[in-house]
Amino acid sequence: MPEFLFGEAPTAAPLLLGWHLLSTVDGQVTEVELTEVEAYNQEDPASHSFGGRRPRNEVMYGVPGRLYIYRSYGMHWCANVVCGPDGIGAAVLLRAGKPVKGAELMARRRGRSNHLTTGPGNLCQALGITDQHRGQNLFDPASAIRLMPGTQPANYLATPRVGVSKGVETRWRFVTQA
Repeated sequence: MPEFLFGEAPTAAPLLLGWHLLSTVDGQVTEVELTEVEAYNQEDPASHSFGGRRPRNEVMYGVPGRLYIYRSYGMHWCANVVCGPDGIGAAVLLRAGKPVKGAELMARRRGRSNHLTTGPGNLCQALGITDQHRGQNLFDPASAIRLMPGTQPANYLATPRVGVSKGVETRWRFVTQA
């Protein structure tokens, strides 16, 4: 596991750009290169960990490198990488990626051939990630969902986060710049 995941979420988040998220669900493999992420921690009013531990966010308080999954708007699964010291509620939301492997399968899962992995709900649907993957160790070779090193982009942008109503001005969204 990379050492940077033991650090603060806003520091770890841009370092995940270029990493590969690999999914092996029902024996089928899909893979993306991460191009957009967002950081959250327990002092952040937009974070699920703000206000303390609850059954829903318990994984966020665990060891780094675990997968925190939640449902957005009751419709879409969203995937996060837990980071920071054990006991601190922090994670990086995986917002988008560039398909590397299994684009045809992603298209079938999504029911479309464009915008396969743009947006956290689309990303999870394309990769077959659901709540059944909550808490998985992303660095365990036996896990269905894994993170693998990639190439850090030469440039990225730090922007305000998307889809939050609190902490809107916080520039903890990181996007690979072409």
